Amino acid sequence: MYFEAKVKDRNFKVDVIENRTTWKIGIQEETDEWEYIEIPKSDFIFAEQAISFLYNGSSYVVDAVGSGTEYTVYTRGSYRTIRIYNDEALLHESLKQRAGLEVSPTLNAGMPGKIVKIMVKAGDTLKMDDPILIMEAMKMENEMRAPRDLKIKEVHYKTGESVESGATLVTFADEN
Repeated sequence: MYFEAKVKDRNFKVDVIENRTTWKIGIQEETDEWEYIEIPKSDFIFAEQAISFLYNGSSYVVDAVGSGTEYTVYTRGSYRTIRIYNDEALLHESLKQRAGLEVSPTLNAGMPGKIVKIMVKAGDTLKMDDPILIMEAMKMENEMRAPRDLKIKEVHYKTGESVESGATLVTFADEN
């Protein structure tokens, strides 16, 4: 399972791989190298919302309470608020960044995917929230809509084509 987490102003990538007898956990902060630890399942106990495990001869108890993407975690005598984004939450966050789209002259892919359907062509005039295209990312179809009233200048991809994260999908005409 892949997650991204934010603690205060620090961003982390977390990858958890469950094997038959262990969990291999990889953690990477910002541009640092990945660090890996392995926790044997025999050193792990789940009790209600708390987790207890042994690592390098030390006992750790972790208690987490929260919902959505925000959790309060208690461990080693202190509380921390952590925002945790799994693959689905990351997709939704990238697609709902409307504030950036409202001033942008383009519609960009929030993550890699495949164009399933295009509902516009160059010269079309759209009202805010009119559908532009449907993109499949992570086995989910996502309808991308007009962030404001606009005119389509150019559609850069065709139905069935794959796109990379950040790719310019559609360019909007100047409003002048």
